[in-house]
Amino acid sequence: MTSSNNVASVDAQAALGGDRVPHTMMKAIVQYQYGSPEVLHLEQVTKPLPQANEVLVRVQAAAVNAGDWHLIRGTPFFIRLMFGGLFKPTIAIPGMDMAGQVEAVGENVTQFKPGDGVFGELSEWGFGAFAEYVCVPEAALAPQPTNLTFEQAAAVPGAALAALQALRDCGQLQAGQRVLVKGASGGVGSFAVQIAKAWDAEVTGVCSTAKVAMVRELGADHIIDYCQMELTQQREQYELMIDAAAYWSVSDYLPLLKPEGTYVMVGGSTTQFFQALLFGSWLSKRSGRNVECLTTKPNSADLDLIRELLEAGKIKPYIDRTYPLNEVPAAIRRLEERQVQGKVVIRV
Repeated sequence: MTSSNNVASVDAQAALGGDRVPHTMMKAIVQYQYGSPEVLHLEQVTKPLPQANEVLVRVQAAAVNAGDWHLIRGTPFFIRLMFGGLFKPTIAIPGMDMAGQVEAVGENVTQFKPGDGVFGELSEWGFGAFAEYVCVPEAALAPQPTNLTFEQAAAVPGAALAALQALRDCGQLQAGQRVLVKGASGGVGSFAVQIAKAWDAEVTGVCSTAKVAMVRELGADHIIDYCQMELTQQREQYELMIDAAAYWSVSDYLPLLKPEGTYVMVGGSTTQFFQALLFGSWLSKRSGRNVECLTTKPNSADLDLIRELLEAGKIKPYIDRTYPLNEVPAAIRRLEERQVQGKVVIRV
């Protein structure tokens, strides 16, 4: 290890343990600069100790999200403003989704005890899922669904929270409405299809030819193969459109909505994100449709609702591929190729 990495390793340990003095070490994926997945390194860092309101989780599995690779690359630039570190990362260990077992709890923790299985989305609490252990407030966690393995549970939190809040909070979905899910085979899209069906909506999924079988298995009532037909040329209209793969102008898709229908930007290119964020109100007035830009708000209450849907068998995660902890860079590259069906999972 170079001397610069020695210094950065101290920074990583400080981020994990602060002025506490843990006596053991753990393996973790750390980054000292922004860039491609190759900036990530598997290293030994100090194992954290829980504060009074924190839970120490032994991570069994984690999942890769678009938010992770944006954080790793430091793009778009506002990511650096949100999480600090204009020139180099202040978050030493990336990873926002995880599932594992409670190792220890702080004195003020009331909901969990050692040995409990938990899962959670950590973006509001400093990330850190690509490691053998992580400390987070108990508000970040929910009990692990009883019918899922750790790997399956890790594939759920971020994507399912985004899908739930896009449908319920942004789209105000009602039973019987027609919903179009673009990017239906991805992490968020696959949960959006299933949750909408669980709420008795009529769902049309948009995907490529190679992913039609998966989207049909998700329960979509109708499927549009964009390799066979240009989406903007079809004549059906919908009350709600969830766009988890926004790589074209938002205005191109508004005619697909009924008057007063709602378009929800969930994921895609930076250009389209800013178009929805900055010009959403203007587009709404001009078109007579609502344009919303989702900002996911992780919370344990929604995780509990998702857990209930999972345990009832109404939704389930789809895992594209599983990688060991030392192959996180390869997992990130896999996600960046945009060919993933469901989620990419890290076995810790």
